[in-house]
Amino acid sequence: MKNKKVNGRKFVICLKNRGYKASLELRKIYQVLPDADADSMGQVRIIDESGEDFLYPADWFVSIELPQALEKALLKAS
Repeated sequence: MKNKKVNGRKFVICLKNRGYKASLELRKIYQVLPDADADSMGQVRIIDESGEDFLYPADWFVSIELPQALEKALLKAS
């Protein structure tokens, strides 16, 4: 999955969470952290519900573009 960058940041929405229901909420927006190795393996590194970053299958997420005001609000809250 190629993630769209928004002002240098990437955001995705979770579509699947099989086996990780405590770590990933369906239809929630997550911030993506850059990780070239993860990209090459079809994975994405996100900050999940634990507050830590972990690798998940990239096809569990869809890239989104956010309005600048929403992006700022999400980044400020994290």
